[in-house]
Order: sequence, then structure tokens, then C-alpha cells
Amino acid sequence: MIDFTTLGTVDLRRDGEELRSVLLQPKRLAVLAYLVTASPRGFHSRDTLLGLFWPDLDQERARNAMRQALHFLRRSVGDEVVASRGDREIGVAAGTISCDAVAFDEALAAGRLEEAAGLYRGDFLPGLYVEEAPEAERWLEAERARRKEGVLEALRTLVAQEEEGGELRAAVLWARRAVAIAPTDDGAVRRLMTVLDRAGEPAAALDAYDQLVHRLREEFGVPPSGETIRLVNEIRNRPREVAVATVAPESLATAAA
Repeated sequence: MIDFTTLGTVDLRRDGEELRSVLLQPKRLAVLAYLVTASPRGFHSRDTLLGLFWPDLDQERARNAMRQALHFLRRSVGDEVVASRGDREIGVAAGTISCDAVAFDEALAAGRLEEAAGLYRGDFLPGLYVEEAPEAERWLEAERARRKEGVLEALRTLVAQEEEGGELRAAVLWARRAVAIAPTDDGAVRRLMTVLDRAGEPAAALDAYDQLVHRLREEFGVPPSGETIRLVNEIRNRPREVAVATVAPESLATAAA
């Protein structure tokens, strides 16, 4: 079995042994990732691969480059893994590769939100860049954005479920996870501030706001949204209960004496 890790880090192993030769070839690694993770699952047109990965070459040279890439992948991961269907389609044989992105997609689609959140450890194929293949780059960016939004939506739902059930500690944990994934997302930070405030931690809510201000200023040179500013002002300006010590009557009598 081949294990293909694509979320948060990139790793490819067969029976525990790193397939370094593939990892060092960005375009061929991207071709394998496409065959494994692209929707719909299954076989893909060779013409689609040509348009994605070798758009700058004429038909003859592009087809030769694709044949070389597929030959390399078969040699590296196994002939039984990269399979053909007729002369026009290529894919990955079922049950030969275990991939975290595929497991994430399936968990999300089935509504197994906690499982999906656990599988998402970061961007899809982080740092992978495919030279001279703008369509492949657009595919990568779209897949990264789709999965990131998917996990954030799952986390929003988990926060709401825990809040509704009165489990504010659990809601805080899920909200912090969302902010860790999208630290400059106003909405994610507002959600964290709200559940922290409800959980009796207004100081932590204000700290989350201060961190957002810093990140937005450093990365984009912009302030938080008006909605976020209104929320922080509401938390700051809310009257706080002042604890009053209760003194027993006998203590008063003693003091008077």
C-alpha cells in the first residue's frame, strides 16, 4: 500500500519507505496527485492531463512528455498503481493508494465533521508549484481553497453544535482550531471571541482581537471589519460584576468591640 500525505505536508511512502524520486519531481508529483484526488474519482482523459500539465508544447512533444511522466510514475510507485483504460484514459487502480485528501473529502461529504477536522492538517500540497502549467496551478489553488473552506465550514458547524449543547469548552477548542487555520479571517476570530466571552473569558476574547489586529496590520495593512470592532467594544464596555465580600455578623460585633 502507498501512503500519500497531501494536507499540511507532502509525503509519499510505499510500505513505510519514502518514494523520494517522485517527491523531487514537482510536475510528476502533481500528475500523481491529480490522478489520486481530482473529482470525479476514477479515470481521467489523457487530453485533460495534456492541457493541464503540458500546455506549452505541441501535441507530439506534449504526448511524449506525458508518456515519460507516466512511465516514470509506474516505475516509481508500481505498474499496478497507475492504470490505463483503453488508449484515452488514465487513472489510479482502486485500493492501491491511501490519501489523506481523499479521506478528508469523503468524511466531509458524509458529515463526519470531527473526522474531517482531524484529517485537515494544512493546505493541500503546500509549496508545490508546477512550472509552465498555469491550468495545473489554477487547479491546485482551487483545490486548496475548496478544502480550506470545507474544513472551516465544518468547524463553524461544530462550534454551533457545542454552543447549542452548552459545551462551551468544546466550542472554544473548535473555534481556536478555525483561527489556527485562518488567522486573518474576521469571522473565525469573531466566533472565537464570542464563545470565549460566553465561557467567562472576556480577557482571552480581547487577546484574540489584539492578535487579529496585529496580523491584519502586518500582512495587509488594514484594520479589522466594523463588525469585529463593534464586538470588541461591546465586550470591553460591558459592566463587570464586582465581587463583594460577605462579613458574618459576629465578625462585625468583634470589630466594633
